[in-house]
Amino acid sequence: MSQIVQQQTLRKVAEIFDQHIPFHNLLGMDIKRYDMQGVEIEVKMKPELIGNIHQQILHGGVTATVLDVVGGLTAFSGLVASRDDWSIEELEQRIKTLGTIDLRVDYLRPGRGEIFTGTGTVIRAGNRVSVSRMELHNEKGDHIAFGTGTYMVG
Repeated sequence: MSQIVQQQTLRKVAEIFDQHIPFHNLLGMDIKRYDMQGVEIEVKMKPELIGNIHQQILHGGVTATVLDVVGGLTAFSGLVASRDDWSIEELEQRIKTLGTIDLRVDYLRPGRGEIFTGTGTVIRAGNRVSVSRMELHNEKGDHIAFGTGTYMVG
């Protein structure tokens, strides 16, 4: 599979995650970048996402969700990059089985900010199971949380 086809595949996956998953739309997730080097997802703070009304901070569940989505997309990009002989049909079947096996989130500081950005890297890209490391920062660059996720990719 050429690098162009890999990028087209990831663009198609990003479109599905960005536009067709109602929960992602509810949270306001926006995929800013998704390529072979990783993923970047942005969430803007809004009143519906507040978890502590006194401190006006992001709900921990939103933090975990963003990290989980980043991890899943990162795991899938690792799968796409792992071989250059994938067919489009094989990858379409693989995306249907993408799911979280395990997710660990470490909250480092309260989710204060206006814009939160999640990024991820592949730790291990396997044929059936992949492992990702994810981070969430605010617009000031403060490290809010990090996570490690294990994902079924086939």
